[in-house]
Amino acid sequence: MKNNNIPLSVLDLAPIVEGSNASVSFQNSVELAQHVEGLGFTRYWLAEHHNMRGIASSATSVVIGHIAGATKTIRVGSGGIMLPNHAPLVIAEQFGTLESLYPGRIDLGLGRAPGSDQLTAAALRRDRKSGGEDFPNQLAELRSYFNPDGTTRVRAVPGEGLEIPIWLLGSSGFSARLSADLGLPFAFASHFSPDYTLPALEYYKANFKPSDQLSEPYAMIGVNVIAAETDEEAEYLGTSIKQQFLNLIRGKPGQLQPPISNMDTLWSAYEKHAVNQQLKYTVTGSKESVKTQLKQIQEETQADEIIVNTHVYDQNARLISYQILADAWF
Repeated sequence: MKNNNIPLSVLDLAPIVEGSNASVSFQNSVELAQHVEGLGFTRYWLAEHHNMRGIASSATSVVIGHIAGATKTIRVGSGGIMLPNHAPLVIAEQFGTLESLYPGRIDLGLGRAPGSDQLTAAALRRDRKSGGEDFPNQLAELRSYFNPDGTTRVRAVPGEGLEIPIWLLGSSGFSARLSADLGLPFAFASHFSPDYTLPALEYYKANFKPSDQLSEPYAMIGVNVIAAETDEEAEYLGTSIKQQFLNLIRGKPGQLQPPISNMDTLWSAYEKHAVNQQLKYTVTGSKESVKTQLKQIQEETQADEIIVNTHVYDQNARLISYQILADAWF
């Protein structure tokens, strides 16, 4: 029987768990990428974050190259590169290099948030007054390096003439509007910004203008998925990501914590509501539970693809979660 389910991909934040380090995180990422490649996942994306002790993927392009070099067929890319942190020429050269090394396998997902706090943004040489308002101009400049019109005196080598799919990432309506206007694929961060998901997707699909890159709208959403042999085990494993979001709400981000048996010992009623609301697009449970919940999200959002974040403390549990998800979906 033909499988009519939409494609699944992987979002890896390269988590540094309590008691570990970045070196182990990268080893885990390679192991996970090779694992999901064999399971049939479509792409493997890494996200740019800075000044966060629990996330190792700050030098995103470098990690993408490491993952691409350790895999053979899965697409590898950024979910995303925060363009305001960088000169567009540098990103064109970096991704031109990646595409030249791994032809036909590189995605360039772009966001306009700093991926950090304002002090870190300043340390990254960004204008302290910049809030991403110039993102459309930066994007136009970046695209011009891949497809020059013959007037530019600065050329991206490698990069020029390469067909690297550009995605726009968003957690509000801004990138939905820009993606629709430019005819680019759109990825929405539902896994941490659920409230704007449906309005953004509806606007994008209703206002999409075909382009040379894309003839029809194509929308991907982020979903947290934690699968285990039983619903109870999955709920237990899921307390790690709940602790992480609780710490973010409290302004104290840190390394990913081990699961605990009872979250009510940690949070207030208000904090519990806030965390659960932010994690609305989170699927937790056994094989059948995960399949049912994910199907419901697909039907609700009409997404064309789902990119899965599995933020659990134990590496083996993370591998098993993706195995169970694949068994349920593919």
